[in-house]
Amino acid sequence: MQIFYFADIRFPLERANGIQTMETCHALAKRGHIVTLVVRPDRTRPARDPFAFYGLDPIETLKIARVRNGAIRAITRARYIASAVREAAGSRRLDLLYTRDLGVASVVLRMPRTLRPPLVYESHGFAPAVAESMPHLLGGAKAVSSLKSRRLLSRERFVWLNADGYVTITTGLAMELEGRFGSRPHVAIVRDATRLPSGRRFTPPVAHDPPIVAYAGHLYPWKGVDVLLRALARLRTVRGLIVGGHTGERDLDRVRTLATLLDLGTRLQITGLVPPPRVSELIGAADVLVLPNTLTTISASYTSPLKLFEYLATGKPIVASDLPAIREVVSPDEHAVLVPPGDPDALAAGIARVLDDPAFATRLAHNAFDRAARYSWDARAEHLDQFFRAMTDSTSSKSV
Repeated sequence: MQIFYFADIRFPLERANGIQTMETCHALAKRGHIVTLVVRPDRTRPARDPFAFYGLDPIETLKIARVRNGAIRAITRARYIASAVREAAGSRRLDLLYTRDLGVASVVLRMPRTLRPPLVYESHGFAPAVAESMPHLLGGAKAVSSLKSRRLLSRERFVWLNADGYVTITTGLAMELEGRFGSRPHVAIVRDATRLPSGRRFTPPVAHDPPIVAYAGHLYPWKGVDVLLRALARLRTVRGLIVGGHTGERDLDRVRTLATLLDLGTRLQITGLVPPPRVSELIGAADVLVLPNTLTTISASYTSPLKLFEYLATGKPIVASDLPAIREVVSPDEHAVLVPPGDPDALAAGIARVLDDPAFATRLAHNAFDRAARYSWDARAEHLDQFFRAMTDSTSSKSV
């Protein structure tokens, strides 16, 4: 298939959005599809090579096209939307348009079906709920107006009803959308994934003295890093490792200030941002991996955290918040210890339970390692591939 993937992000992007987009496109290209990823230019000078940045081998079937930035944000966005329409109009050479951009999907789907190829939209959340949650989740985010909320709702309904194919990353999100807008054909639940090396074998964890408890990811309050720090303050013989932290963002300052107030001192290391390929290496040196997301609309049903799948692949015991989206992937006391979200005492008790019982920790780690096998990027691409073919075959048969 000739596939165009539209991602209106600067590229490469350090955040999970960029990693998930690049890994998905690369895995589809490895399966023989000719994939063009349409993004915006890198802001770093000199511009970084996305393949090198993400630690992926260049592949001839994956091309990266960049839409030129405008003088202001509105012009940049307009240019990007125009490029999507322009490419869609060249449907004779395209088999599929794929995007997780609701605005792009909404505009392209308003074109006559005879003038565009099939479009698959991948949803990562119900847009009005996500927009309304942002001021509470991210410091500095503006409150969404009622007009914008209604506009997002209208777009969500339109794309749900008109996209040729629809992908969600959690069952909870698919059920919510169906409950709001009714059932529709060609829906697939395709969760996120992680990179798995060939010939991987489980190695029982080796305990450190003192033990290391690690978290990888961003430091937004809803990610629960503050809860983790308070749990570490209760575990006096444990060291903490946070792999992440963007210099210049208020979240890093907030976490450092809290660490000082809790007198964590040298027991806590914050690495700052590291290249994506290094994350596995760093968390692989820990005794326990923690995913402490707080309970929010987004974390409960929408997110399929990349770090959870990366944690599984390391073969280390995991302590995670007990959220519906997490339970879609792991079972309590089989693949991870699950604790009430937002509770430092419960998180500390969960960590202590793993550290105090090496046999239990090893069983958790081994089960997690085995669980990861079903969540590789290659497996995700295979699932998408089968979905694309079934969808396009059905569409073709109806048009005959």
